[in-house]
Amino acid sequence: MVHCYRLLGSVHEAEDLVQETMLRAWRAWDSYDAARASVRTWLYRIATNACLTALEGRARRPLPAGLGGPSDDPGAPLTPSFDVPWLQPFPDARLGDPAALATARSGLRLAFVAAMQLLPARQRAVLVLREVLEFSAAEVATMLGTTTASVNSALQRARAGVAGASAEGLAETDGTVIDRYVQAFETADVEALVSLLTDDVVLEMPPVPLWYRGATDYGRFMVRLFAMRGPHWRLLPSAANGQPTLAAYCRRDGVYRLHTLQLFTVRAGRVSHIVVFQDPALPELFGLPPVLAP
Repeated sequence: MVHCYRLLGSVHEAEDLVQETMLRAWRAWDSYDAARASVRTWLYRIATNACLTALEGRARRPLPAGLGGPSDDPGAPLTPSFDVPWLQPFPDARLGDPAALATARSGLRLAFVAAMQLLPARQRAVLVLREVLEFSAAEVATMLGTTTASVNSALQRARAGVAGASAEGLAETDGTVIDRYVQAFETADVEALVSLLTDDVVLEMPPVPLWYRGATDYGRFMVRLFAMRGPHWRLLPSAANGQPTLAAYCRRDGVYRLHTLQLFTVRAGRVSHIVVFQDPALPELFGLPPVLAP
């Protein structure tokens, strides 16, 4: 499922394509030849080609920063764009045991998956098959029905396309700064929040298409948020894309209601990137209660 998610950027679509892969494999089992490929290679070939077929004619799944420049207006209207097929976070719980997470982490970070959405579909496939799953160029050529030279050329172009995301994709997972972030957020302490950020921090909030860069604009926006939603919050740990993640609950009508899922990148002991997801599918995807007791 992780393989399909990396290519598609959607958990729900990945689930559908896994089912499609199993169906195709069952129908083709009589033609499987163990002398030509291992079962693993055979299944990845089927899954990859099913994903490539699904991607034909589809719009890519971006984050807001992939659509234009940052906003410098903390009072800009927070109008969601539901017509955009936004990139979804991937619940770590879907990976199973910790060893699976450790193996998948390098190719699951949100920045890496988001950067891949900018690539043509076949370049995405080559990059994942070669760099993440470590198939040989010859094996990938057989999977995709092309030549080794074409695979190597596509890999070179794909590497250039995701180069900027690679460093962020390997950022830290230390939870100390996240613990301090929780304390500051739950007390609506904007100054303390800003002190935990890098100067060039990025804040994105899909499905709202605008985004902010810089600790100053982040602080101005948070002043607005606490003025709008109030200072009463609870943040619970979650896990997505192998990165620190928090479920944020805002108190309304005497109870805490799920507001957003916040996914963090930490660099040099400070938060460098925050993606705040507000999606009605989040409770089901992450097993989150929609309401907490006071």
